[in-house]
Amino acid sequence: MKIWVDADACPVVIKEILFRAAQRTGVQLTLVANQPIRIPQLKNISMLQVQSGFDAADNEIVNRLASGDLVITADIPLAAEVINKDGHALNPRGELYSKENIRARLNIRDFMDTLRASGIDTGGPAALSQSDRKSFANHLDKLLARHLPSKIR
Repeated sequence: MKIWVDADACPVVIKEILFRAAQRTGVQLTLVANQPIRIPQLKNISMLQVQSGFDAADNEIVNRLASGDLVITADIPLAAEVINKDGHALNPRGELYSKENIRARLNIRDFMDTLRASGIDTGGPAALSQSDRKSFANHLDKLLARHLPSKIR
């Protein structure tokens, strides 16, 4: 299992949780973004800079993704592509996307896009809470324990 991060919009606190997990487990962690991002100097953590452009980072992640890999993203269409390639997708707020819930998430996203396009202010997401961080860390630990059991014992 490798971890890919849709890093342009990933909160710093979530990146820090990921850095600690990669250091603890040795899992390969790659942040993909269209701008440089500071990362710890560890051999299993890398940064892949892609050209600017609509979905450039998303497309790069999907192209490099292998079955069983984990992608950290709040981008629901990217999460759907990850699931279609038999990967795992985890939202920075701690929601694990699955085959069972991704269709509903896409429908809600499309509905909200329609509302915004018609001029309705739908507001933005709430600030990342301590509960969100804890949920993210817990789901990440469960996934790592399931896929890398000998690394984190």
